[in-house]
Amino acid sequence: MNTAEKLSREDLARMVAHDIPVGAYVNLGIGQPTKVSDYLAPDQGVTLHTENGMLGMGPQAHGEDIDGDLINAGKIPVTELPGTSYFHHADSFAMMRGGHLDVCVLGAFQVSSGGDLANWSTGAPDAIPAVGGAMDLAIGAKSVFVMMSLFAKDGSPKIVPELSYPATGLACVTRIYTDHGVFLVEPRAASGEQEQPSRIVLREPYGLSLMEIQDRLDVDVVDGSR
Repeated sequence: MNTAEKLSREDLARMVAHDIPVGAYVNLGIGQPTKVSDYLAPDQGVTLHTENGMLGMGPQAHGEDIDGDLINAGKIPVTELPGTSYFHHADSFAMMRGGHLDVCVLGAFQVSSGGDLANWSTGAPDAIPAVGGAMDLAIGAKSVFVMMSLFAKDGSPKIVPELSYPATGLACVTRIYTDHGVFLVEPRAASGEQEQPSRIVLREPYGLSLMEIQDRLDVDVVDGSR
């Protein structure tokens, strides 16, 4: 992979898939995260959960494999793997809320330096009317991976000191995968009676140098590549 160039969506999906632990139970959010299923290796033993009631979901379906009754939460046709099970919507949400998912991968409009997540509304008139299952995933999964561009169309950063959009979950994000770098949200250990704030660690930059990223973000970014 050429570190002089920013990452494509396929690059990000491949990277996220590689970082998911072996044997994990995982939910992939609507939009960009759904591409991750195409890059999971069979020997990873990852089991995909979808909130509309399916455990054991396979990659996206194409051509003759498409079954109109077999879709994920984003209404995308998917395949089923051996051992797939189906269940009531309420049972699916109980899995999400009960801490049974190891990882969820979500898109985002903003992530704060403390790991707060905003991914359901920008306040636009045509925005979706409610947070939906993203809130349950954000607070229920053991690890929350975010996939997003580092900058909005107007050039403003999407990793911010504090959220300006409605929150989905607080202090929930653990990793941020962007076109210009992979960031870790690391909680700092308590120091005396005061708990130090989380910090943003840049695992590896793409298309921009560490210094360029630090200059363009309004949060402290620590070099984690060494």
